[in-house]
Amino acid sequence: MIDILTTDTQPNTAQPAPAVSDHKAMHQQIEIACNQACCTIAPAWPLDRAIAVNPHWSRINMPVRRVAARMAVLGGIQVFPSRDQQLKAWREGRISGTDLALALQQLPEAQDANLKPDQCIDALQASAPQAQLPLLIDVLDNDPNRHARLSWRDAITHQVSQTCAAYFDEHQAIWQPERTQGLYAFWRDTLQHDHGIGLLMGLPRIGSAVDTLPATAIEAERWALQRLGLPQAVWTDYLESVLLTVNGWASWCAYLNWQAGLEGGKDVHLRELLAIRLAWGALLLECKDDATTKQAFVALQQAWSQAPLVLKEAEQAFLIDEVWQLALELGYQRNLAQRLSLASSHGLVPQEIEVQAAFCIDVRSEPLRRALEAVWPGIQTLGFAGFFGLPVAYTPLSTQARRPQLPGLLPASIEVRDCIVSTDSSQRGADAALQNAASRARQSRFAMTDQWQAASRWPGAAFSFVEAAGLGYLGKLGNWLLPNKHERAQDDLEGLPSRYRKICRPQMQGLDLEAKVGLAARVLHAMGLEQNLAPLVLLVGHGSQSANNAHAAALDCGACCGQTGEVNARSLAQLLNDPAVRQGLQAGGLSIPDTTVFVAALHNTTTDEIEGFDLDLLPPSALARWERLQTVFGQACDQARRERAPSLQLDPRMPHDELLSLLRRRANDGAQTRPEWGLAGNAAFLIAPRHRSRGVVLGGRSFLHDYDASQDSDGNVLELLMTAPMLVTHWINWQYHASTCDPLRLGSGNKVLHNVVGGKLGVFEGNGGDLRIGLSRQSLHDGERWVHEPLRLTVVIDAPQAAIETVINKHAVVKQLLDNGWLHLWRFKSVGFERYELGAWSALSLEVK
Repeated sequence: MIDILTTDTQPNTAQPAPAVSDHKAMHQQIEIACNQACCTIAPAWPLDRAIAVNPHWSRINMPVRRVAARMAVLGGIQVFPSRDQQLKAWREGRISGTDLALALQQLPEAQDANLKPDQCIDALQASAPQAQLPLLIDVLDNDPNRHARLSWRDAITHQVSQTCAAYFDEHQAIWQPERTQGLYAFWRDTLQHDHGIGLLMGLPRIGSAVDTLPATAIEAERWALQRLGLPQAVWTDYLESVLLTVNGWASWCAYLNWQAGLEGGKDVHLRELLAIRLAWGALLLECKDDATTKQAFVALQQAWSQAPLVLKEAEQAFLIDEVWQLALELGYQRNLAQRLSLASSHGLVPQEIEVQAAFCIDVRSEPLRRALEAVWPGIQTLGFAGFFGLPVAYTPLSTQARRPQLPGLLPASIEVRDCIVSTDSSQRGADAALQNAASRARQSRFAMTDQWQAASRWPGAAFSFVEAAGLGYLGKLGNWLLPNKHERAQDDLEGLPSRYRKICRPQMQGLDLEAKVGLAARVLHAMGLEQNLAPLVLLVGHGSQSANNAHAAALDCGACCGQTGEVNARSLAQLLNDPAVRQGLQAGGLSIPDTTVFVAALHNTTTDEIEGFDLDLLPPSALARWERLQTVFGQACDQARRERAPSLQLDPRMPHDELLSLLRRRANDGAQTRPEWGLAGNAAFLIAPRHRSRGVVLGGRSFLHDYDASQDSDGNVLELLMTAPMLVTHWINWQYHASTCDPLRLGSGNKVLHNVVGGKLGVFEGNGGDLRIGLSRQSLHDGERWVHEPLRLTVVIDAPQAAIETVINKHAVVKQLLDNGWLHLWRFKSVGFERYELGAWSALSLEVK
């Protein structure tokens, strides 16, 4: 299933190809080069379905250092932490002399180059290698007055970006453009009517040159690439460099193609975007005289004829940066190994467990799980992927707003819809009538809201609308100036009258009993809950709470496609409480005790509160246990809040109620740029039984997924964990890494300056430039220091060596991540750890030999 993600077909570097003898052969080679360039761009999900993505995902078939060299040379993008950051870490003692020496010892290339610590330290005083290759638009931009205007590169990026914003917008503007001819045709038409771009670029006559543009994207690619006269060996590299000038929109187009691929199709927008950027370069040739054009071609061809050498030299130069990257990680890993070695090796005996609570593996769950276990030994916490193994898409009541609730790696195969379900089963016959009434009431409210909002979007109504709506807008502004202390709002119920809200519940659709039983059995097996079930089992998803936040979904569950875990938890609880499903499970040899009840809950990661759902459906005994848990929740949540308070510059000693009220006000404050820190600091992923980490303070930096190898004789669960949650955590880890190392190109900048594009597509920083991807500066930096350390993920697995190697050798994408240095892999031993590197295991040593 995951093998479709492998990047084996992508070239590591451009290779010489046979000479092109005719137009047909040349066209085939151009097609190959264009496709290969497009395959290097990773997808970026929209704001309302935010998923953390490694922006270098499509390049994991190459070693990290080679990718760093390519990104620097082709796009001016930084992959490793900046040398200024590393120098600060060195001077502050965060990186020790032992860490540096050990990094030099562990990297064979550093040994071969005979690198010494003094050389590495001295290099921190110098800038990182700068050898970005020029594009045609750069060498043509030679006007003596060019410093008094926007560079052509920036102007073209801005123009293409504005065109894409208009083309892809389906939710923001009232008047939508004609899109039937495709993106390239739309851009060509737009450029013919754009009388400002020529003045912006110092080319007042550019309009007459637009008529020379080819009519189709394919013709534009051929027209532009053939005119460049570059060696065929560097075509793919040049085209990748072109796409990196509009990397944000290229990533959006790659997302469209990713979604089409999940449904067995293909999307052409990325190729059309490439054609646009290529055509811009060729178009500028029409605006220059022959002498200038000739000089530009000579400069361009000379620069790119040296591309293989430049890339090779850059890769060698980045060896020092790779050494410092590893040294930074070794300091953290030493602390991690020491802490894990102190963990209790004995779990509670099953008879002592009164409540089991399955939390998402998210790093924000770790402090709360630890607090719950400390407050009450009778609770057993578990870690499991936050979508709870349900491949579902959810549609709220009386809407068409269907959305996936699972990792972006997978397609949804089960539909979940909101339905009215009464508490009293004897009244279920009236539910259909109630559902119709609820639907009509919600649709009426939506219609009134749409009319009211539409009034503000007619040009002639702008000022009169502000006058009429003034009091309402003052109310919203007042909530921002004096934030309330309300609990998390349930946005999926917006517009639904309050009398229906408590009985509006997500329900799985279209599954027969056999399918339900099979699904329940698979989930219980993956969770390790096939036996020893407690009387009360909590399924705890998580969600965030913030106001006026374009990136709010990025703080919810990345495993649920940027949604909270509520729908999945409620759907699974309903499935596992179904008597018919339990009978089917028992017939298959899996028995759930009659006394066991599953309850859906949600961890609010902004305020560290736990909210229960569908409590009115619980039997009296389960409800009584839930009520008794509230005291435990109160103490544990307070402990988690106090642990988190200093990172938010709050006093952890303030009274319980005052701290909770303050966190709620922050969550409802429309001016608050840092409602919480999300997954900042993430650095490790444990796939192991809980006793391997019980009682260990991991600082909210570790993903925790429970796994018992003794219950997985065929290794299927381990395979699932290493090809799904491990990839998801890698994506999260590298989104934070990339946004920290290059906040300008791979982060979204200052969120105070964000303007939402297309209602949900993404953001501009200010009023233009490229579409911004990645995390905002405020999610990574507290104003004085970086809160996130850019460390590659350390995965620690408690499983037999042979079982782990079977998964690695079976899945190319997993092998690429490990062999090319995108993450670290350890395994537990009876004493200490073993480290995996290039197909071999060795005892973990974090001291210099």
